[in-house]
Amino acid sequence: MNQKSIFLKYFRRSELGSISVMTEVIAGITTFLTMAYIIFANANILAGAGMNKAAVVGVTCLVSGVVTILTGLIANAPIAMAPGMGLNAFFAYSLVVNQGVPWQEALGIVFISGVVFLVLTWVGLRKRLVEAIPQGLLSAIAVGIGIFIAFIGLKDMGLVIKNDVTLVAGGSLTKNVLIGLGGLLCMIVLEIRKVKGSLLIGIFVSTVLSVVFGDTVMPKEFFSFKPDIGDIFLKIDILGALKIGFIAPIFTLMFMDLFDSIGSLLGLVQEAQMVDKDGKIPKLDRLLSLDALATMFGAVCGTSTTTTYIESASGIASGGRTGLTSVVTGVLFLLALIFVPLLTIVPAYATAPALVMVGFFMMHNILKIDFKNLEIGVPSFLIIVLIALCYSISIGLAFGFLSYTLIRLFQGKARDLNLTLWIINILCVIYFLV
Repeated sequence: MNQKSIFLKYFRRSELGSISVMTEVIAGITTFLTMAYIIFANANILAGAGMNKAAVVGVTCLVSGVVTILTGLIANAPIAMAPGMGLNAFFAYSLVVNQGVPWQEALGIVFISGVVFLVLTWVGLRKRLVEAIPQGLLSAIAVGIGIFIAFIGLKDMGLVIKNDVTLVAGGSLTKNVLIGLGGLLCMIVLEIRKVKGSLLIGIFVSTVLSVVFGDTVMPKEFFSFKPDIGDIFLKIDILGALKIGFIAPIFTLMFMDLFDSIGSLLGLVQEAQMVDKDGKIPKLDRLLSLDALATMFGAVCGTSTTTTYIESASGIASGGRTGLTSVVTGVLFLLALIFVPLLTIVPAYATAPALVMVGFFMMHNILKIDFKNLEIGVPSFLIIVLIALCYSISIGLAFGFLSYTLIRLFQGKARDLNLTLWIINILCVIYFLV
């Protein structure tokens, strides 16, 4: 048996419904391009905490690459991980800037939250939490995340903008918006014609248009062989984080990551058809353990909480079904250490259409929700609406779970609620209080 056959057998490509190796590669590239913004966004946010911006760029590439490759090899899942948006803002502004915690100790807080997370995973609590969620709510999570992703795409494209009176409004048809819409139209037409790699082709077309119309300037150099991460790598202060006063931020990070990672994983595994006939997720333990270990590894390297990325849905929508997709994405993150200047030419509005398409693809889950049954319909509706409107997976899930429980209680069906659901609701209440 040659090396290629061994490689393909390892990923069980045909068994998991993968179309071809090329499809998996295209899916991995699509996921990378859709979430490559984190390389620069994470650096900008953590720089506000006094961390070396160039070093954060390098660490973001390193951590995202390593943990995503491990996810592909160990869990054989098309899911990418990277430092989480929102979680990095809490790290930089709430902990370091507002509370005056040195960033080295803040990294220690992140590490400890990851340890607690890992322990909860190993004792089976996180898996039980996931498996206790009713199927209708699982479908609602996928739909809510889909709308959330589409909303992010429309915002990045400039079609949805901030408005002080109405909160959001429609943006003007600027050059950037028109280029983004052109990329979206390209993706739709290619998808209708069943052309492989439609999302990736659309991103490429939008990027080329941005260069042609002078909005994007080609970099002076395409390569950079000087990734310097020494200023933050292994600078973590775990002992300094072992203080009574840090219990609140440790649990805050844990709860934020708990609901974000569970929500993202549930939405992604359903899209990737990683659920068995009983509605269970065979690889859930591995994915949850990797999520916790990724946070610990990221903290040691010098970045905030690392978590599952909902942008992985773009690769799944492109046909990614195995860990090969994640391996490709991870390798590209590692290569980004060298190609950072080249990546800067892909504007946010070029990848935005892919997010809109992913939102559309995830909407099919709404057909699995029985809205005529208000006991499931109302909590599902709250999850879908609040994930998008509150710009938070955590808040949407918490309100959905709490409303489901309260409706059951007032219906006199408290006996239908198992112990795990009560634990979920207690965690939701603590999340809001903290």
